[in-house]
Amino acid sequence: MAAAAATIRCAVSGAVQAAERRSFWAGTPEIYFAKAIDNSRLVKVEDPRRNREMKQFGTALAVLFLLVFTYAWQHFKAIEYGYQIESSKRELAGMTEMNRALRLEDASLRDPERIDLLARRMGLVPPEPGQVIRMEGSTTDAQGPVMASNAPVLVVAQ
Repeated sequence: MAAAAATIRCAVSGAVQAAERRSFWAGTPEIYFAKAIDNSRLVKVEDPRRNREMKQFGTALAVLFLLVFTYAWQHFKAIEYGYQIESSKRELAGMTEMNRALRLEDASLRDPERIDLLARRMGLVPPEPGQVIRMEGSTTDAQGPVMASNAPVLVVAQ
């Protein structure tokens, strides 16, 4: 029996190899007929142990799925926060440099020599003695309270 099975296997494998070697069609085509099978009389018996195993498997799979997605969410959020931190650091460095440049510009614009030079170009001259009049109360203690007064203001025109 085993010898007959081995002979059939060799013949079948030889026929398959020969069919692979020939590229043209030879022989009759294989025809398959659909056979209607009526399973309406079959009844599925429920197995409570199998149902419990499937529920446990589904629960375990859902927990694993939840853990994997939680890990992936944390991982991608950490990457996103890293990008945000680096962007904020670059922005802070840029603003710090801009602040330094603005302070330098402010200091150069407030330079008394520059202001004096610009005033002389505009034709302004230093005040003559007696031209500057100091208002009363401005030389008093600046820390104390100041009382409002209704005194007339003296305007000097020349």
